[in-house]
Amino acid sequence: MALKSRCPVALLLAFAYPEAAWSLDPQAINVYGFDFIPTFSMSESYDDNFRELEHDVESTMITRLAPSFELKAEDRNSATRVIWQPTRYIYHSDSDASNTAQRLRAESIMEFTDSHRLKLEAEARKYERTTSTAVDGINDKIENTRVNGVYTYGAKTAANQLDFGANYAQLRYDNADGINDDKERNTSGFNTTWYHRLGSKTRSLLEYDHTRFDYLQSDSVRSSKSDALLAGAEWDMTARTTGKLKLGYERKNFDDNASDDLSNPTWQVDLQFKPRTYSTFTFLARQALAEGDDGADAVKSTFTQVGWRHGWTERVITVAQAGMGRYEYEGQDRTDNLQDYNLAVIYKMRRWLDLELGYRYRDNDSDADADNESFTRNVFQISFDVSL
Repeated sequence: MALKSRCPVALLLAFAYPEAAWSLDPQAINVYGFDFIPTFSMSESYDDNFRELEHDVESTMITRLAPSFELKAEDRNSATRVIWQPTRYIYHSDSDASNTAQRLRAESIMEFTDSHRLKLEAEARKYERTTSTAVDGINDKIENTRVNGVYTYGAKTAANQLDFGANYAQLRYDNADGINDDKERNTSGFNTTWYHRLGSKTRSLLEYDHTRFDYLQSDSVRSSKSDALLAGAEWDMTARTTGKLKLGYERKNFDDNASDDLSNPTWQVDLQFKPRTYSTFTFLARQALAEGDDGADAVKSTFTQVGWRHGWTERVITVAQAGMGRYEYEGQDRTDNLQDYNLAVIYKMRRWLDLELGYRYRDNDSDADADNESFTRNVFQISFDVSL
């Protein structure tokens, strides 16, 4: 049985909910030369459709307890940090939905010379999902690990710079009766980007990405390789305006001859405008092919988001985000249109304590024949972030 999905994983970061950590200023504890930074977040929320269903909607109060432990070390030419984040979710109206998530992340940046730099990342996650699950009313249990690295040749101010990247990830499910086993896969890839300086604040870029999707089930028709070529520019014109633009084309070739290969225009736009030091406007746009789901060979994902973060005083910050996504299921007569809105007010009570009030609204309009693909959802939340 395949996992239902209305929001492809490749775009989940675009839906990130604003956290109180925007303003929290934690202090570190020196432990044998390392900086140890513990923080704690606690939230209470009311969710009127926590499984994102069209029918038989369930609401609940949710308590979230999220300690975080960061260990980092820095010197003149390198920086390394390790973060462990266990998170407990308590669903008061459905104890079977309650779960504990684990996240372990490590990062390292090494600058050997002005022209040679290396960035490494690794992450392991174990969590449960209450939305878009294979069986309505039962959490999906997911394990995800990934590693990636980027080697950069060329000084930051040089006329030309080259990035060489490689990555590997594993996706596994721990559901009963082998549910979603057909979704388990290993993903590997590499990419290279050439930057050419056009001016003191602007660089053109040319990027090539290759990704291989190997599904564990031998009879899977989704195993494939994907290639994308993009061109664009990045700029930092003033302290007020920064951005990156990439436009290109991608092609997905399936191992199974019975599946039609796919091609699709792709783009990525990231813009930031700061008319004042305390006010920031952002614009994000993405289009790409995501992995197939619900019988589809792939999902053409298009997403746009605008945001505004404003500091009214040194203690009061507001965050507003509005996003719209369109997901076309290739090989099926199905299109989903998703709207996602976030509002938050953050009050910096102390250097070590932030209070946040938030509201989130999601509306998915699907023309799928199956039930429970369309939904509306409201979430009201209050949270506290505490540090030393």
